This record gives sequence, C-alpha cells and structure tokens, in this order.
Amino acid sequence: MTQFLFINSWWVPFYGLIGAVLTLPWAMGIVRRTGPRPAAYLNLLMTVVAFIHSVILLRDMWNQEPQSFLFTWFKAADLDLSFALDVSPVTLGAAVLITGLSLLAQVYALGYMEKDYAIARFFALFGFFEAALSGLALSDSLILSYALLEMLTLSTYLLVGFWYAQPLVVTAARDAFLTKRVGDILLLMGVVTLASFAGSLNFSDLYEWAQTAQLSPLTSTLLGIALIAAPAGKCAQFPLHLWLDEAMEGPNPASVLRNSMVVSGGAYVLYKLQPILALSPVASQALVILGTVTAVGASLVSIAQIDIKRALSHSTSAYMGLVFLSVGLQQGGVALMLLFTHAIAKALLFMSAGSIIATTHTQDLTEMGGLWSRMPATTTAFVVGAAGLVTLIPLGSFWAMVQWANGFWIVSPWVVGVLLVVNGLTTLNLTRVFRLVFWGDPQPKTRRAPEVMWHMALPMVSLTILTLLVPLMLQQWGLLPSWENINWQAVTLLMASSGLGLAIGSTIYLHKAWSRPVQLQWRFLQDLLGYDFYVDEVYKVTVVLAVNSISKISAWIDRYILDGLVNLVGIVTIFSGQSLKYTISGQSQAYMLTILLGVGLLGLIISWSLGYIFQ
Repeated sequence: MTQFLFINSWWVPFYGLIGAVLTLPWAMGIVRRTGPRPAAYLNLLMTVVAFIHSVILLRDMWNQEPQSFLFTWFKAADLDLSFALDVSPVTLGAAVLITGLSLLAQVYALGYMEKDYAIARFFALFGFFEAALSGLALSDSLILSYALLEMLTLSTYLLVGFWYAQPLVVTAARDAFLTKRVGDILLLMGVVTLASFAGSLNFSDLYEWAQTAQLSPLTSTLLGIALIAAPAGKCAQFPLHLWLDEAMEGPNPASVLRNSMVVSGGAYVLYKLQPILALSPVASQALVILGTVTAVGASLVSIAQIDIKRALSHSTSAYMGLVFLSVGLQQGGVALMLLFTHAIAKALLFMSAGSIIATTHTQDLTEMGGLWSRMPATTTAFVVGAAGLVTLIPLGSFWAMVQWANGFWIVSPWVVGVLLVVNGLTTLNLTRVFRLVFWGDPQPKTRRAPEVMWHMALPMVSLTILTLLVPLMLQQWGLLPSWENINWQAVTLLMASSGLGLAIGSTIYLHKAWSRPVQLQWRFLQDLLGYDFYVDEVYKVTVVLAVNSISKISAWIDRYILDGLVNLVGIVTIFSGQSLKYTISGQSQAYMLTILLGVGLLGLIISWSLGYIFQ
C-alpha cells in the first residue's frame, strides 16, 4: 500500500483539481435542488485525501534520499520539455502544510460564507488554488513551476474578484492580475533563455549547468533579473507590492491561504533558483535591495493602516522581504525556516481577523473595541498568532530569527539591524491592532458581537494549538540550535526590540476622536505611511500616464492614418466607379480604347520607375 502511494505521489496536486471539477455542477447551476453545500463537502473530501496521502508519504520518506519522477511531455531535436517531480522530506513537508492549511481554511469558509449564494463557485476556485500550490511544492522543473505560477495568478484573480458586483473588487482583481503578469512575462523570458543555454529545465540539470556555466556579466545580470521578477510579484515586493493590499477585498478564507502560502510559493521558487541567481552578483544585490526596502517600508506602512486586513497584509510583504534578503545573501535554510513559521502564524492571524469581520461587519479598526470578553477564542487566536510571528521565546518565529541573527551577526551586522527594525515595528503594529480591537470600551458595532460558530472556531483553535507546537516540531526535525551555539547578544537585542515595540504599541491608542493629528508634520507622516509612500500616485504620473499617452497616440494613428488610408482607397474606388458608369455606351471600340489608355499609362509609370532606378 505504501509503495502504491509512493508511485502515485504525483496524484497529490490532482486531488484539489478533482475536487474543483466535482463542484462544477453546483457552481454552474446545473444542480440546484440540493443547494450548494454538497459541492463544499466534495471539495473538502478531496482535500482530506490529499492531506492523508501527503502525510503518509512524508512519514515514509523522512529518513530516505530524495527521489524524482520524470514525465516527458515533448521531445524533438535539442528541445526536451520534461516535467520532473521531487519527492523529498522538504517538498512533502510543504505539501502537508499546504493541504493542511487548505483543509482548515475550507472548514473555516463553511462558516464564514454560510449565507453566500455562490459558495459552490468559491470552493471550485479554492480547489484550483490548492492544486496549483501543491503542484508547485512537488515540482522539480522550472517550466512546470512557471505554469503553476500562472495558475496561481489566474486563481488569485478569480478569488479576489469573487464578489464581482462591487466595483472596488473588480479593480482589485484587475490590478492583482496585471501586476503579477509583469513578473510572469519576464520569468518566461528567463525560462526560454535557460532552455537554450542549459538544454534542460529540470532543477537538478540546471544546478549541474550552473556549476560550469560561463556567462558574460550582462547576460547573467539580465537572466537573474528576469528570474527574480515573478517571485517579486508573487511575494508583493517593491515595486510590485500594491496588489496584495488591494487583494484584501476578496473573501477572507482565500486571504488566509494567500497571505500564508501563495506568497510563500513565490519565495519557494526563488529559493530553488538560488544556485542560478548566484551566477550574477548584480542579481544577488538586487534581491538584497528589494528585500531591505520592502521589509522596512512595509513594516512602516502597516502601523498607519486602519483596515485590519491591510494592517496584516503589509506585514506579509515585510516578512517576504526578509526572505528575499536571506536568499540574496545565500542563506536558503534560514529562508525556509522563516517561511514555515510565518505561514502558520499568519494564517492564524487572518482567521482571527476574519472572525472579527464576520461578527462586527466592519474592517475599520476605529470602529472596534472591547471584544476580548465577548470573543475569547478569537482573542486567544490573535494573541498566539501575533506571538508566533515576532521574536517571543519559545514560539516558532523566535527560533527562525535566532538562526537569522546567528548567520549574519559577524558577516553582515547591518542585516541584523534590518531584522531588529522589522521585528520591532511588527510587534508595535500587532500590539496596536490588539488594543484597538480587543481592548478599550465597546463600540456600537462590537457591543453585542458574539463568538463565531464552530465551523470557524474549530480551525482557529486547531491552528492555535499547532502554532504552540511549532517549537516541538522544529526540535523533532533537528532545526533548533543548541544552547551553546546561540548568540545571546543577538537574542537580547531581538527580545529588546519586541519589548520596545510592545511598550510603544501599548501606549499608542488611535481613538477615532483624535485619529488625525493636529500638527501638520505628524499629519504628513501619517498620510505618507497610510498611503504607502504615495507609490500609487507615482505610478499614475509615470507608468499609467505613459501607457495612456501611448494608447491615445496608437488610437489616433489607427483611426486617422490606418483607417484613413483604407477609407481613402474606398472613397477613391467609389468615386472612380461612379464616374466610370457614365462612360458606359455599349460600343466595344470605346472599351478597347479605355483599356489601351490604362495599359499605356501603367507602362509609362513602370518605364519611368525603372529609368529612375538605373540612373
């Protein structure tokens, strides 16, 4: 039985796709009598099967060597398009995490979207979403990873635009799709280039090629930038970061997986491309710059947001910035550990935020307060998720941050400074959100807010327990450093940054009565951070203006030059035809004379042209 499951390990991504197909009769309205909930149950069943399959494989492969499955799609001459799957503890662990979080998010969605008439369509899209993520985890081929990233782009567009009757939702879905397409197109250029250079797109073959590759500095730089572009878009890195903030208009169960696993999927591809990116020092420096700017900038922007989902989504960009920074500095192990701990904690935070939104029917932090006594399970989930995201011993992110500090303390001390800033600002932001939501006096929308139903409470409680168990999991896997190897100076600074952020966040209380500062300098700072450093406005006066101008010029040329030329030919034809009809006399000699004059005129023109050419 175990051997059968191993041979068919490539089925893990297909379970989600099968679930999506099975829900189509309800999603398309073919089946109406039973209501849409059977579609959700079918998709849940397939996710359970995928989770069990991947757990069994992970248990059996834990102490074994990685193995690969090769599927040849097209092979002709020097072109070999083969899809390789990597079955190893790392890839199977990612598959278990994806299917497990997907299962919890779908149970959560049963309660969150209970009264939504299109819940069958949501679960169909969710199954498509899960299939792309699971396939990305097991993929050992760059061309397959690219195709799966395209699936993620499409599923993100469809899920963000789920409530398509709202204009703001349509705009958010469009912006998310177009922003990601920028990076995907550049990645496709890099894929084609690698195919011509290396002759294969399987990662194992690419690694062998990278060890002996001799590329010019310009070629390696352009190749590295092209390979970075798509992960930068998926991970919402500057300057392709605005889509994640707008994507919060979509349903919250999708936001749970988007902010925990989808962004991690882009970073996972970046991690697998690390040996190829090392060929270009410029590409590595670009990763460092992008990661640093996004990590610090997004952390600052998050503390000025009054929308609870946006306050959390900007911290997602910040942590993905830390992953970019670690990959750029060749610390892939630190990046993987940070991705794992961040995914679990951030999923729990978004479940807590969704529960708050579902009961209060608002996302505005200034309209909340006093929920801790009314929603104890949600409060506990938020506290544990926040503690698991920042440097608080002994939870998961503490050990990821310690590994980070140990790796960079001597080599690049400034990197530890970036980590301290991001950790302190994240702690400040989460403390601020906690005070506004759970502490203080109840507001009109929170005075009678009940705890959520069991469909939403059960996944939150389960994920709360899992977040608390992350240190034990890391210890079981041998990823925790020994006490002798811990840099206690770095630990002290990290804990101090968390304590400082907690202290400042505990004293700042943005009550709606004085949420706008009176002093102009503080108001300018608040607007600068609240509007994301006005990056959107910069886009409008640069990229958007340029595209609009080019479009207008193109439209004018198309209308007045191209169409005008065609219309001129048509008018001349009509005029000449109308003129010739009056010359009809019925006499053949007149027709012959007209033909001779036309042929003579044509010959005269040709003779003149040839004489001009031979002069």
